[in-house]
Amino acid sequence: MEFKDVVKKYYIDENYNCSECLIHAANEYYGLNIGFEDMKMFGGFGSGMYAGIVCGTLVANVAILSKMVIRNKAREETDQILPVINRMVKDFNEHLQGTSCRELRPKYYSKEESCLKTVLLAAEVLEKAVDELKEKVGN
Repeated sequence: MEFKDVVKKYYIDENYNCSECLIHAANEYYGLNIGFEDMKMFGGFGSGMYAGIVCGTLVANVAILSKMVIRNKAREETDQILPVINRMVKDFNEHLQGTSCRELRPKYYSKEESCLKTVLLAAEVLEKAVDELKEKVGN
């Protein structure tokens, strides 16, 4: 099963919002060992924190990469996390042509699919970042 299929399962079948969907999908697909109760923290990031600001998929992508890179504290591992996050945010912005829900919703939202297109595009960006990360660390 491909990552996008797991993403669709959580977005369409399980009816999670954009941020929750990516957290659940990445947890399953990449084996992140995030507990169900902890994943609830991402519910409030959907719809740009319900204020149209930073896209919930971008927040989820940052959280997922952080989980993969940070071993102890981000401040102690800035050298590792900074380039990974910066590159992913740049790729996200270029691939989706924006980073805020306000910018993305008019481009990708539909009444029939809601934000599925945004979620799948964000998943592509995440996969690329994870692949680059794995290549960098040799896994």
